[in-house]
Amino acid sequence: MVETSDDWIVTRTGIRERHMAAPDQVTSDMAVEAAKIALADAKLKATDLDLIIVATITPDTPTPATACWVQSKLGAPQAAAFDLSAACSGFVYGLTVARAFVESGTYKHILLIGAEKLTAFINWKDRATCVLFGDGAGAAIIGPVAEGHHQILSSFMAANGNEADLLKIPGGGCRFPSSKETIEQNLHTLKMEGKEIFKTAVKVMSDATLEAARRAGLKFEDISLVIPHQANIRIIQAIGERLKLNPNKLFINLDRVGNTSAASVIIALDEALKKGRVKKGDALALVAFGAGTTLASCAVRW
Repeated sequence: MVETSDDWIVTRTGIRERHMAAPDQVTSDMAVEAAKIALADAKLKATDLDLIIVATITPDTPTPATACWVQSKLGAPQAAAFDLSAACSGFVYGLTVARAFVESGTYKHILLIGAEKLTAFINWKDRATCVLFGDGAGAAIIGPVAEGHHQILSSFMAANGNEADLLKIPGGGCRFPSSKETIEQNLHTLKMEGKEIFKTAVKVMSDATLEAARRAGLKFEDISLVIPHQANIRIIQAIGERLKLNPNKLFINLDRVGNTSAASVIIALDEALKKGRVKKGDALALVAFGAGTTLASCAVRW
Protein backbone atom coordinates (compact mmCIF):
# COMPACT_ATOMS: atom_id res chain seq x y z
CA MET A 1 0.00 0.00 0.00
CA VAL A 2 3.03 2.27 0.52
CA GLU A 3 6.61 2.16 -0.71
CA THR A 4 8.39 0.58 2.24
CA SER A 5 10.08 -2.57 3.50
CA ASP A 6 10.75 -4.32 6.78
CA ASP A 7 14.33 -3.04 6.72
CA TRP A 8 13.19 0.57 6.13
CA ILE A 9 10.72 0.38 9.03
CA VAL A 10 13.09 -1.28 11.50
CA THR A 11 16.00 1.03 10.66
CA ARG A 12 14.02 4.24 11.02
CA THR A 13 11.59 3.36 13.79
CA GLY A 14 12.89 0.28 15.64
CA ILE A 15 9.50 -1.40 15.27
CA ARG A 16 9.48 -5.08 14.29
CA GLU A 17 5.91 -6.00 15.16
CA ARG A 18 2.67 -4.45 16.38
CA HIS A 19 -0.71 -5.67 17.52
CA MET A 20 -4.08 -4.89 15.96
CA ALA A 21 -7.42 -5.17 17.69
CA ALA A 22 -10.03 -7.32 15.99
CA PRO A 23 -12.50 -5.46 13.72
CA ASP A 24 -15.29 -5.86 16.28
CA GLN A 25 -13.06 -5.07 19.29
CA VAL A 26 -13.25 -1.48 20.54
CA THR A 27 -11.08 0.53 22.92
CA SER A 28 -13.30 -0.19 25.93
CA ASP A 29 -13.01 -3.95 25.31
CA MET A 30 -9.23 -3.80 25.60
CA ALA A 31 -9.51 -1.44 28.56
CA VAL A 32 -11.76 -3.86 30.43
CA GLU A 33 -9.36 -6.77 29.91
CA ALA A 34 -6.49 -4.68 31.29
CA ALA A 35 -8.68 -3.49 34.17
CA LYS A 36 -9.55 -7.06 35.21
CA ILE A 37 -5.84 -7.93 35.44
CA ALA A 38 -5.08 -4.79 37.47
CA LEU A 39 -7.99 -5.44 39.86
CA ALA A 40 -6.89 -9.04 40.42
CA ASP A 41 -3.32 -7.91 41.05
CA ALA A 42 -4.57 -5.34 43.60
CA LYS A 43 -6.91 -7.93 45.17
CA LEU A 44 -9.89 -5.66 44.59
CA LYS A 45 -13.32 -6.04 43.00
CA ALA A 46 -14.90 -3.68 40.50
CA THR A 47 -17.34 -2.65 43.22
CA ASP A 48 -14.40 -1.31 45.26
CA LEU A 49 -13.66 1.37 42.67
CA ASP A 50 -14.53 5.03 43.30
CA LEU A 51 -13.38 6.46 39.97
CA ILE A 52 -12.47 5.23 36.49
CA ILE A 53 -10.19 7.33 34.27
CA VAL A 54 -9.49 6.22 30.71
CA ALA A 55 -6.63 7.99 28.93
CA THR A 56 -7.32 7.69 25.20
CA ILE A 57 -7.51 9.57 21.91
CA THR A 58 -9.41 6.71 20.22
CA PRO A 59 -12.67 6.59 22.20
CA ASP A 60 -15.46 4.14 21.41
CA THR A 61 -17.72 7.14 20.83
CA PRO A 62 -17.23 10.94 20.92
CA THR A 63 -19.73 10.84 23.76
CA PRO A 64 -20.31 9.22 26.18
CA ALA A 65 -16.79 8.77 27.49
CA THR A 66 -15.10 5.42 26.97
CA ALA A 67 -14.74 5.28 30.77
CA CYS A 68 -18.54 5.03 30.99
CA TRP A 69 -18.58 2.03 28.67
CA VAL A 70 -15.80 0.50 30.80
CA GLN A 71 -17.78 1.15 33.97
CA SER A 72 -20.78 -0.67 32.51
CA LYS A 73 -18.80 -3.66 31.21
CA LEU A 74 -16.86 -4.01 34.47
CA GLY A 75 -19.95 -3.74 36.67
CA ALA A 76 -18.85 -0.73 38.73
CA PRO A 77 -21.99 1.47 38.90
CA GLN A 78 -20.78 3.27 42.02
CA ALA A 79 -17.67 4.67 40.29
CA ALA A 80 -17.46 8.10 38.68
CA ALA A 81 -16.02 7.91 35.17
CA PHE A 82 -14.39 10.21 32.64
CA ASP A 83 -11.87 10.21 29.78
CA LEU A 84 -8.56 12.08 29.73
CA SER A 85 -7.29 13.27 26.34
CA ALA A 86 -3.56 14.07 26.45
CA ALA A 87 -2.50 11.74 23.62
CA CYS A 88 0.75 9.86 24.29
CA SER A 89 1.15 11.65 27.65
CA GLY A 90 -2.29 10.43 28.74
CA PHE A 91 -1.35 7.75 31.26
CA VAL A 92 1.32 9.87 32.97
CA TYR A 93 -1.09 12.85 33.06
CA GLY A 94 -3.59 10.43 34.58
CA LEU A 95 -1.17 9.42 37.33
CA THR A 96 -0.94 13.05 38.40
CA VAL A 97 -4.72 13.51 38.33
CA ALA A 98 -5.36 10.27 40.23
CA ARG A 99 -2.68 11.10 42.79
CA ALA A 100 -4.36 14.44 43.52
CA PHE A 101 -7.75 12.79 44.07
CA VAL A 102 -6.24 10.25 46.48
CA GLU A 103 -4.11 12.74 48.41
CA SER A 104 -7.07 15.08 48.82
CA GLY A 105 -9.11 12.23 50.31
CA THR A 106 -11.75 12.53 47.56
CA TYR A 107 -11.36 8.93 46.35
CA LYS A 108 -9.70 5.81 47.71
CA HIS A 109 -9.47 3.42 44.76
CA ILE A 110 -9.01 4.80 41.25
CA LEU A 111 -8.76 2.67 38.12
CA LEU A 112 -6.46 4.39 35.63
CA ILE A 113 -6.37 2.92 32.12
CA GLY A 114 -4.39 3.80 29.01
CA ALA A 115 -6.11 2.27 25.98
CA GLU A 116 -5.98 2.90 22.24
CA LYS A 117 -7.29 1.43 19.01
CA LEU A 118 -5.05 3.60 16.85
CA THR A 119 -5.29 1.36 13.81
CA ALA A 120 -8.88 2.61 13.39
CA PHE A 121 -7.50 6.12 12.82
CA ILE A 122 -4.65 5.37 10.41
CA ASN A 123 -4.37 6.29 6.75
CA TRP A 124 -2.69 3.14 5.47
CA LYS A 125 -1.36 5.04 2.45
CA ASP A 126 0.55 7.56 4.60
CA ARG A 127 4.02 6.13 5.19
CA ALA A 128 4.80 8.75 7.85
CA THR A 129 2.21 7.28 10.21
CA CYS A 130 1.04 3.85 9.04
CA VAL A 131 4.26 2.10 10.08
CA LEU A 132 4.23 3.40 13.66
CA PHE A 133 1.01 2.85 15.55
CA GLY A 134 -0.47 -0.20 17.26
CA ASP A 135 -3.36 -1.11 19.54
CA GLY A 136 -3.28 -2.04 23.21
CA ALA A 137 -4.25 -1.24 26.78
CA GLY A 138 -2.78 -1.23 30.27
CA ALA A 139 -4.22 -0.40 33.68
CA ALA A 140 -3.24 0.38 37.26
CA ILE A 141 -5.04 0.93 40.54
CA ILE A 142 -4.10 4.16 42.31
CA GLY A 143 -4.85 4.42 46.03
CA PRO A 144 -3.42 5.18 49.49
CA VAL A 145 -0.10 3.46 50.24
CA ALA A 146 2.33 3.30 53.12
CA GLU A 147 5.22 5.78 52.98
CA GLY A 148 7.80 4.66 50.41
CA HIS A 149 5.74 1.68 49.18
CA HIS A 150 4.71 1.87 45.50
CA GLN A 151 4.55 5.62 45.97
CA ILE A 152 4.29 8.39 43.38
CA LEU A 153 7.07 10.69 44.58
CA SER A 154 6.64 13.56 42.13
CA SER A 155 4.64 14.72 39.14
CA PHE A 156 5.25 17.16 36.32
CA MET A 157 2.91 18.20 33.51
CA ALA A 158 3.21 20.74 30.71
CA ALA A 159 1.80 21.58 27.29
CA ASN A 160 2.58 23.78 24.31
CA GLY A 161 -0.52 24.49 22.26
CA ASN A 162 1.56 26.50 19.80
CA GLU A 163 2.80 23.15 18.45
CA ALA A 164 -0.64 21.51 18.33
CA ASP A 165 -0.51 21.18 14.53
CA LEU A 166 2.46 18.79 14.65
CA LEU A 167 0.32 15.74 15.40
CA LYS A 168 -3.44 15.72 15.06
CA ILE A 169 -6.63 14.11 13.80
CA PRO A 170 -8.24 17.13 12.10
CA GLY A 171 -11.72 15.74 11.39
CA GLY A 172 -14.57 14.66 13.63
CA GLY A 173 -14.76 17.73 15.86
CA CYS A 174 -16.75 20.92 15.38
CA ARG A 175 -13.97 22.42 13.23
CA PHE A 176 -14.37 19.74 10.56
CA PRO A 177 -17.56 17.79 11.30
CA SER A 178 -17.90 14.45 9.55
CA SER A 179 -18.88 14.83 5.92
CA LYS A 180 -18.28 13.27 2.53
CA GLU A 181 -15.47 15.78 2.00
CA THR A 182 -13.67 15.12 5.30
CA ILE A 183 -13.76 11.39 4.63
CA GLU A 184 -12.43 11.80 1.08
CA GLN A 185 -9.60 14.00 2.43
CA ASN A 186 -8.70 11.48 5.18
CA LEU A 187 -9.21 14.15 7.84
CA HIS A 188 -10.30 11.49 10.33
CA THR A 189 -6.82 9.92 10.40
CA LEU A 190 -3.58 10.86 12.14
CA LYS A 191 -1.39 13.53 10.54
CA MET A 192 2.16 14.00 11.78
CA GLU A 193 5.17 16.25 11.21
CA GLY A 194 7.78 13.66 12.20
CA LYS A 195 10.98 15.70 11.92
CA GLU A 196 9.64 18.56 14.03
CA ILE A 197 8.30 16.17 16.66
CA PHE A 198 11.67 14.41 16.88
CA LYS A 199 13.54 17.63 17.60
CA THR A 200 11.09 18.72 20.27
CA ALA A 201 10.52 15.33 21.88
CA VAL A 202 14.15 14.53 22.64
CA LYS A 203 14.83 17.77 24.50
CA VAL A 204 11.59 18.09 26.44
CA MET A 205 11.41 14.42 27.48
CA SER A 206 15.02 14.57 28.68
CA ASP A 207 14.31 17.73 30.66
CA ALA A 208 11.08 16.31 32.08
CA THR A 209 12.88 13.18 33.29
CA LEU A 210 15.37 15.31 35.19
CA GLU A 211 12.54 17.45 36.56
CA ALA A 212 10.71 14.41 37.94
CA ALA A 213 13.86 13.37 39.83
CA ARG A 214 14.46 16.92 41.08
CA ARG A 215 10.90 17.29 42.37
CA ALA A 216 11.22 13.95 44.16
CA GLY A 217 14.39 15.12 45.89
CA LEU A 218 16.44 12.48 44.09
CA LYS A 219 19.77 12.66 42.34
CA PHE A 220 19.38 11.50 38.76
CA GLU A 221 21.80 8.63 39.40
CA ASP A 222 19.30 7.38 42.02
CA ILE A 223 16.86 6.54 39.22
CA SER A 224 17.02 2.79 38.59
CA LEU A 225 15.01 2.71 35.38
CA VAL A 226 13.62 5.27 32.93
CA ILE A 227 10.44 4.16 31.14
CA PRO A 228 9.79 6.56 28.24
CA HIS A 229 6.88 6.75 25.85
CA GLN A 230 7.63 4.24 23.10
CA ALA A 231 7.41 6.45 20.01
CA ASN A 232 10.52 5.82 17.93
CA ILE A 233 13.80 4.06 18.71
CA ARG A 234 15.82 7.06 17.53
CA ILE A 235 13.99 9.35 19.95
CA ILE A 236 14.52 6.94 22.85
CA GLN A 237 18.20 6.43 22.03
CA ALA A 238 18.74 10.20 21.70
CA ILE A 239 17.14 10.70 25.14
CA GLY A 240 19.48 8.07 26.57
CA GLU A 241 22.50 9.82 25.04
CA ARG A 242 21.37 13.25 26.22
CA LEU A 243 20.93 11.95 29.78
CA LYS A 244 24.14 9.87 29.58
CA LEU A 245 22.12 6.83 30.62
CA ASN A 246 23.51 3.32 30.85
CA PRO A 247 21.39 1.34 28.31
CA ASN A 248 20.37 -1.01 31.15
CA LYS A 249 18.58 1.94 32.77
CA LEU A 250 16.38 2.62 29.74
CA PHE A 251 13.41 0.31 29.10
CA ILE A 252 12.39 -0.37 25.51
CA ASN A 253 9.61 -2.58 24.19
CA LEU A 254 8.83 -0.50 21.10
CA ASP A 255 10.11 -3.25 18.82
CA ARG A 256 7.26 -5.53 19.89
CA VAL A 257 4.31 -3.15 20.32
CA GLY A 258 4.94 -0.02 18.27
CA ASN A 259 3.53 3.33 19.38
CA THR A 260 0.39 2.73 21.46
CA SER A 261 -0.02 6.38 22.53
CA ALA A 262 -1.72 6.65 25.95
CA ALA A 263 -1.24 2.91 26.56
CA SER A 264 2.50 3.05 25.88
CA VAL A 265 4.00 3.80 29.31
CA ILE A 266 1.75 1.46 31.33
CA ILE A 267 2.29 -1.42 28.88
CA ALA A 268 6.05 -0.86 29.15
CA LEU A 269 5.90 -0.66 32.98
CA ASP A 270 3.94 -3.92 33.14
CA GLU A 271 6.47 -5.66 30.90
CA ALA A 272 9.40 -4.26 32.90
CA LEU A 273 7.86 -5.71 36.08
CA LYS A 274 7.27 -9.10 34.50
CA LYS A 275 10.84 -9.23 33.21
CA GLY A 276 12.29 -8.47 36.64
CA ARG A 277 13.67 -5.09 35.58
CA VAL A 278 12.03 -3.45 38.61
CA LYS A 279 12.81 -4.42 42.20
CA LYS A 280 11.32 -3.36 45.50
CA GLY A 281 12.67 0.03 46.50
CA ASP A 282 13.71 1.05 42.97
CA ALA A 283 13.09 4.63 41.88
CA LEU A 284 11.54 4.82 38.42
CA ALA A 285 11.05 7.73 36.06
CA LEU A 286 8.05 7.60 33.72
CA VAL A 287 8.04 10.19 30.93
CA ALA A 288 5.90 10.89 27.87
CA PHE A 289 5.37 13.44 25.12
CA GLY A 290 2.35 13.63 22.87
CA ALA A 291 0.07 15.59 20.58
CA GLY A 292 -0.99 18.94 21.89
CA THR A 293 1.90 19.09 22.50
CA THR A 294 1.70 17.55 25.96
CA LEU A 295 4.48 16.51 28.28
CA ALA A 296 4.43 14.64 31.59
CA SER A 297 6.76 12.79 33.96
CA CYS A 298 6.57 11.07 37.32
CA ALA A 299 9.07 9.61 39.75
CA VAL A 300 7.82 6.46 41.46
CA ARG A 301 9.25 4.47 44.37
CA TRP A 302 8.44 0.80 43.77
